[in-house]
Amino acid sequence: MDWAGVAVRFALYLDLMLACGLAAFALTAPAGTGRAMPLRTVLVAFGCLGLVLSAGGLIVMTAAMAGTTLGQIDRETLTMIIDETPYGAAWTVRIVALVLAIGSASTIRGAEPASTRIAASAAAFALAVATLAWGGHGAMSEGALGFLHLGADILHLLAAAVWMGSLLGLVLLVARPVARMDAEHLHLSWRALHGFSRTGMAAVAIIVLTGVVNGWLIVGPNGLPSLPSTLYGQLLLAKLAAFAAMVALASLNRFRLTPALGYVASSGAAARELGALRTSLASEATLGIAILALVAWLGTLEPGAATG
Repeated sequence: MDWAGVAVRFALYLDLMLACGLAAFALTAPAGTGRAMPLRTVLVAFGCLGLVLSAGGLIVMTAAMAGTTLGQIDRETLTMIIDETPYGAAWTVRIVALVLAIGSASTIRGAEPASTRIAASAAAFALAVATLAWGGHGAMSEGALGFLHLGADILHLLAAAVWMGSLLGLVLLVARPVARMDAEHLHLSWRALHGFSRTGMAAVAIIVLTGVVNGWLIVGPNGLPSLPSTLYGQLLLAKLAAFAAMVALASLNRFRLTPALGYVASSGAAARELGALRTSLASEATLGIAILALVAWLGTLEPGAATG
């Protein structure tokens, strides 16, 4: 097992998805949401970390493609991967996208909505997320099925990014100490939670649809019976179970916890409701992080990888 590769892939997925989704959340959330969190600082930090992780990912991928150790990689091999492979082209696009994202995010000011700047940052981060598809199974198919697989992978990644980044935004909103949580901030948090319910439903629908397409292309109907007996299948089933748990928590937030916060938001006293929401959102985010770790591992395995 190439644990270095798995670790870098996981960190890169988590970083870019949180950045993309958080920017999209700030763009679509109620007015004032962006000013209620350190948006510029977080997005710039994510962008800079993405550059570092992308450099590490290039080194790890080059070693895998060349069949060498990390210490044996030379400049000529790196240049060849960048200039002559689809992965290298996608990596170059990602670096440019991250530089643009950092530049846009650094101009965001807390005193104004700055929707144009946030939109530019969100678009650049979305492009960076899309390039991750060239490092997975979607880039291995050819012809019309290859385009379908790659397109489904990109939509899958973007929908997941919106969900994960929005969770981060919601956590940042409700994590404010209760002593500083006045009625105005409570109402803003409720509006953000209520508004995300529609976005979240759309993200789940896209994830399910593209997941079915990817599963059909990677595993196929004939491969379903053997899933429990392979490492790839076991990790995939664990991912599906974690996803189902995330959907259950999201439903709890939408139909019970968010309405409960709405009933008491105007009073400015919602310690119990906030506690329940914080626990639920933190659990949902933890499951999302676990799924990304599984995805990073799955991307290094062949679908028929044996157990043990």
